[in-house]
Amino acid sequence: MRTILITGPGGSGRTTVAAATALAAARAGIRTLVLGTDRTDTLGAALGTVTGPAPVEAAPGLTAWRPDAAAGFREDLAGLQERASAVLDLLGASPLDPEELTPLPGAEELAILRALRDAALAEAHELLVVDLPPTPQALALLALPEELRRYLRRLLPPERQAARALRPVLGRLAGVPMPAEWLYETAARWDLELAALEAVLADRATTVRLVAEPSPASLDAVHTATLGLALRGLRPDALIANRVLPEEAGIGWLAGPLAQQRKAVDEWAAAYDVRSVPHLGHDPRGADDLTALAVPVVEAAPARVEWPVQDRLADDGVLVWHIPLPGAAREDLDLVRRGDDIVITAAQFRRVVPLPSAL
Repeated sequence: MRTILITGPGGSGRTTVAAATALAAARAGIRTLVLGTDRTDTLGAALGTVTGPAPVEAAPGLTAWRPDAAAGFREDLAGLQERASAVLDLLGASPLDPEELTPLPGAEELAILRALRDAALAEAHELLVVDLPPTPQALALLALPEELRRYLRRLLPPERQAARALRPVLGRLAGVPMPAEWLYETAARWDLELAALEAVLADRATTVRLVAEPSPASLDAVHTATLGLALRGLRPDALIANRVLPEEAGIGWLAGPLAQQRKAVDEWAAAYDVRSVPHLGHDPRGADDLTALAVPVVEAAPARVEWPVQDRLADDGVLVWHIPLPGAAREDLDLVRRGDDIVITAAQFRRVVPLPSAL
């Protein structure tokens, strides 16, 4: 299934563009699911249909879904309490009732990731359009599966599970309790879930689409977003210049904003496939307004960003690992090796990746 992840600076109209993209695809005969991530129903407001935890048909061939992070958090913690009941009883802890639980920081991100994985792996649709949070939160969200898997492998190495039968003996010899089997089983289940999500994000059929209103401030925001995505091996398949004023508006006080928009679009056109979406003069609401936006639908997915290792042995006896980071400044780059891993820093973004075996 093709997946389009849509994000952009806050207030850029990314939810409206996501809704318009999904509606246009459905009207083109593509069975489409649009996934909303906002706590408030901004997606439903754009579609003219209330959305929530239960998927609803927003239009023929179009399903809209906005998962409930609080409900997912309650279910996860209740399941964890049940599996750890023996440990909690030993400690004299009082279990929490699901009704008294409120989501902790990070629960919303995990709910979005789980919904993204479930939706992408479902076979009921041909296209998944995801309205991601604003760019800074979206970049952190896309990095979360890889980071969590790395933490799990460091804290609970899978190879230690081979000594299950010896854990009680080792615990008595060491004088400290060894991790219970349910803990390893939980870690293994989370690792599988995170691996499935990583596979969705790394799939060649998954692309990112940036949405920004052309302005001087958006130039920097788009530049930063592109760098953060490149560090994750992603690049935008299109840049949606949203709320573009018509040329006939270039008189009076609107002449200044129109000139700024032209300049921003011209700069973006040198590096992106820019698609302009007109300003309707009001907030788009309902199918007619979304259709008038004339957003691009589904086109051929661009090639994934590759990080190849080149053999230059014949020239100067070295292997060169190419990591494309468009727009990065040399003073903002840093590389630190940690064992078989390398820590790559580009401006405010950081990623820990294993070195290729050749290196």
